Amino acid sequence: MSSIFWKEINAFFSSLIGYIVIGVFLVIMGIILWFLPDFSLLEYDYATLAPFFDLAPAVFVFLIPAITMRSFAEERQAGTIELLATRPVTDLQIILGKYFASLVLVFFALLPTIMYYITVYQLGVPKGNLDSGAILGSYFGLFLLAGSFASIGLFASSLSTNQIVAFLLSILLCVFFHWGFFYFSKLPLFVGKLDDLIQQLGIDYHYDAISRGVLDTRNLLYFFSVIAFFIALTKVSLERRKW
Repeated sequence: MSSIFWKEINAFFSSLIGYIVIGVFLVIMGIILWFLPDFSLLEYDYATLAPFFDLAPAVFVFLIPAITMRSFAEERQAGTIELLATRPVTDLQIILGKYFASLVLVFFALLPTIMYYITVYQLGVPKGNLDSGAILGSYFGLFLLAGSFASIGLFASSLSTNQIVAFLLSILLCVFFHWGFFYFSKLPLFVGKLDDLIQQLGIDYHYDAISRGVLDTRNLLYFFSVIAFFIALTKVSLERRKW
């Protein structure tokens, strides 16, 4: 698995892919959080990073599919997926190697945002008037969200030989699993009956809970279940070549 992992890391950073993804994320978040009045951290009456954690999922919906779209689509298009299969690694090890490489790229994209925390910490009155524990929990929740989107992106990439198709399918699936259940719960058929239960099926419900600093085991179990589910689906998708 480590050979696959390092192969993907080298592919990200030996080309412009990794740098472009990280740069685009930081530029978009920087413009929104520091220059747009409706979202600017400087316009709030108190020190907070809540706008960052509220906006990050919407950016991740496009960012992470851009990272994962080439994972299997490119391999299948070039025919190198069969070469991978001849190595002494299982399909699951191939998937996990690519999955963890994607998470490392997300980690490097998030790392510079610590400057947002430092800036808001310094601007607080008095200095340091900031809920650091809740922010740490929010970062953890955001990383779990990224892990869920990455697993969805890998699954989408395994379904097509076209990277653009994989990208669009991944966006569609991420949007559905993040916000789709919330809107389904608002249908008259479910309001007042099953609306809360349906909302709990969506990623957004559990991400919001963790972003409030609530590290409930049910939320953690949900994220790990989503990740395991889509990794399992990716494994089944790859095994189609053997059928």
